[in-house]
Amino acid sequence: MRIYDLYLIDDEVARHYFGREIKLYNLFLDYSKSSGNLQEIIRKQIQYITKPLPLLRLQKTLEQHLKNNRDFSENNGVYCIKKNDGLSSAILSVKENQLVIEAKGSLEAETEFFECLRKTESSFLALDLANRKFGWLKPIKERKFGLKEGNYYSDIV
Repeated sequence: MRIYDLYLIDDEVARHYFGREIKLYNLFLDYSKSSGNLQEIIRKQIQYITKPLPLLRLQKTLEQHLKNNRDFSENNGVYCIKKNDGLSSAILSVKENQLVIEAKGSLEAETEFFECLRKTESSFLALDLANRKFGWLKPIKERKFGLKEGNYYSDIV
């Protein structure tokens, strides 16, 4: 199983750390491994560099893009995509200041969520802490300099 934590990073911070995402990854990793006063200090740092999730816009976008997909379902704010009779699946849930995607099987189901979310906001950072993978859903290079589209989250999946 793959678990991705997605955070909406402040635009200025995202521009500054583009190409140096490992530093953001290490910050979130340190948070997950720390406790006590150190964890509280890191939590405040994370709070400072992240933006609140636009929940209504996220909900609308997910429902608009996925409502006609027979593999998609939603129950009390938890979104699920099951592909190939459940051989590939992903569940997206909303936590306090992050989105969490739990995926298994092939990359097909989680990719649909990534594609949908990258249309909502421009500075989502996805982190798979357990497998040391991370990346932007929509890289700044593409946004700012008009480079060709590519596989934005190849470092993630």
